Amino acid sequence: MSRIGIIGSNGRMGRAIAEAVEAAGEELAGGIDKDGDVAALAAQADVLIDFSSPAALEGNLDAAVATGLPIVIGTTGLEERHHWLIDKAAETIPVLQTGNTSLGVTLLAHLVREAAGRLGEDWDIEIVETHHRMKVDAPSGTALLLGEAAADGRGVDLADNSVRGRDGITGKRETGTIGFAALRGGTVAGDHTIHFLADNERLSLSHMAENRGIFARGALRAAQWLRDKPAGRYTMPQVLGL
Repeated sequence: MSRIGIIGSNGRMGRAIAEAVEAAGEELAGGIDKDGDVAALAAQADVLIDFSSPAALEGNLDAAVATGLPIVIGTTGLEERHHWLIDKAAETIPVLQTGNTSLGVTLLAHLVREAAGRLGEDWDIEIVETHHRMKVDAPSGTALLLGEAAADGRGVDLADNSVRGRDGITGKRETGTIGFAALRGGTVAGDHTIHFLADNERLSLSHMAENRGIFARGALRAAQWLRDKPAGRYTMPQVLGL
């Protein structure tokens, strides 16, 4: 049995993870939210799951490193400095960071990478994501994860080959670019579709999340898998053995 500590426990995902922990028969070590004592939580846990905010990440990593605890990071909206902090922490502790903890999305990313690698640049790639009206970051962490998978399949850098926020007279679509479109409204937990479009044919790969329980179960499975791993930076595909 693992003692699971939840950072961001009062949020939608935090509450869903607590339910998943109970359903799986694991032990909930506790949870904290904004201004909570992460060091005290870490002292009671075997592994931490962080779904808080980018601003809290550095302190959360410091607490995990200080206690030698594995940490699963599902917080989205991370920037380059945050990834540098994760890399530094991973020199000392096991860290799994992902834009999406769904096992279905993890497999979808694998399929996107395969498709992008096998289809030529004459196949345009467009990623469309839809989330609830309260989501503040766009594109979603999942959309970026899928974009990275597509770029990796093609052997290119996503930052240099992505197109976002088309408006007005945009001109001809550049060959090899990966487009993003973000929709916000209602209570959608998360829908993602990757379109591969060529002359006279299209291929679409989709994942629809019906509730946050799928992300919570995936985060818990990642925490269970990560608990006994050596220091390093890990990914969700490794959890599935991909």
